Amino acid sequence: MEEIIFPNQIRLQRKRKGVSMQALADHLGVSLSAISKIEKGYRRLNQEQLISVAELTDCSLQDLYVNEQNSKEEVVQAWRREQERRNRINVDAGLKILGAALRRLRTDRDLTLIEVAENADMTLSVYHRIEMGQREVSDKEFKNIAKALSLDPEVLKKEVQNLNDAGALNEIMEKTDAKYKSLATPKGSHVSMYGVYTGEMPMIKVYGVAGKDGNIFIDFDDEEAKEVVCPFQLMNKRDAYGINLCTRRLGSLLPNRAILFADPQDVVSVGDIALYYTSDNEAMLLSIREDDHGQFYGLRFNPDEKVKISSEDLTKLHKIVSINL
Repeated sequence: MEEIIFPNQIRLQRKRKGVSMQALADHLGVSLSAISKIEKGYRRLNQEQLISVAELTDCSLQDLYVNEQNSKEEVVQAWRREQERRNRINVDAGLKILGAALRRLRTDRDLTLIEVAENADMTLSVYHRIEMGQREVSDKEFKNIAKALSLDPEVLKKEVQNLNDAGALNEIMEKTDAKYKSLATPKGSHVSMYGVYTGEMPMIKVYGVAGKDGNIFIDFDDEEAKEVVCPFQLMNKRDAYGINLCTRRLGSLLPNRAILFADPQDVVSVGDIALYYTSDNEAMLLSIREDDHGQFYGLRFNPDEKVKISSEDLTKLHKIVSINL
């Protein structure tokens, strides 16, 4: 059975609008089989593709996600079961421990993410997810990673265990906490950003004013920052926040009234939209791409500009996970 990684209501919205699978495939430039996998939740869409689907089916981005308010009960329950399964895998298989140990061993050897990814024969985004504890690792991949670190696979296993036993990974795991959290909530209640069930709709603060050169200035200490209802999929994300779209450097695809929601803990992948922090309070809004060497870079427009992103700068990227139009 394939793993559900992207619970969605694309099929529901497509049929509501009378759009065929082939028409959607042509619109996105993918195969018919890819659309089938996407609608079943076995394959992800990036943010740009999601916006394109929303435009074609004439619905909001929120309507494409599974949520208790407008999803069938069996859809919500299927995703809840999948999340519970993946949480068990995370704990039982020690994905967080493995990811933290790999990061420690890599930095001890003065290796970059790109160097390990290339030597392990995987893309930067895939290896980054492994270090973040958000991806299962096959036996073949584990052997390739061990080789990239100049270790025998059995020695790598022992190194991981020794680091964990010595408590050397705790700080890393705290910073890169990558546990999957359930998107479903009990009926009649809501989940606050801190995981506490309440009877009120949780709110999320929205920051951001126009800065120089099309950047966005963000003052997290602004006590007068406006608040909006927290998007469903962010209700248990304590570090998530909203951003006013006060720049045209991403192009004219999104309206000025749009609010973008960022999650610093989510892994940024190719095709995503992300905030790239150039200082503690200033960020660029970028479309994330990958060159032929697996190196991330960002694109922004008006005027066109390519922004280099080093492997060590990945922690400065905050993924845009939801957009209110």
